[in-house]
Amino acid sequence: MSTPDLRLIWDQGADRTLPLPSYETSGAAGADLRANLPIARRGEGILLEPMDRAIVPTGLRLEIPPGFEAQIRPRSGLALRHGLTLVNTPGTIDSDYRGPLGVLMINLGSEPYVVGHGDRIAQIVVAPVVQVRFELTEHLSETGRGAGGFGSTGRG
Repeated sequence: MSTPDLRLIWDQGADRTLPLPSYETSGAAGADLRANLPIARRGEGILLEPMDRAIVPTGLRLEIPPGFEAQIRPRSGLALRHGLTLVNTPGTIDSDYRGPLGVLMINLGSEPYVVGHGDRIAQIVVAPVVQVRFELTEHLSETGRGAGGFGSTGRG
């Protein structure tokens, strides 16, 4: 299986000296994305008070290959240490989107947090997509689980 290419371009005004998304270990599923702030915000960063949310720019635009999507996911260290996560996790980027890549962050922690220029803020995971045909039917096949929903497969 050949490795697909995800093409990138810098957004207007982006700091081109920042690293591109990168896998930090050989087994990493997600590549780290960095905050690439507008020139006027680079010194001060983006302040996220508790329960505040903001779109943090990455300075990138993507061309995802057809048949794939990009998922934007939180970084576990930011979540554990500071309560920072993503509002819509995972965020999905479709292969036909060509606009700026922003990360919708929220501070669920109890202390303010400043997102600094160049900080690693999220991960991008590229995954294959299967589109299905939706077919209305009169009956569904039976399973052992049946209609059991939340919590029905075990404790908690």
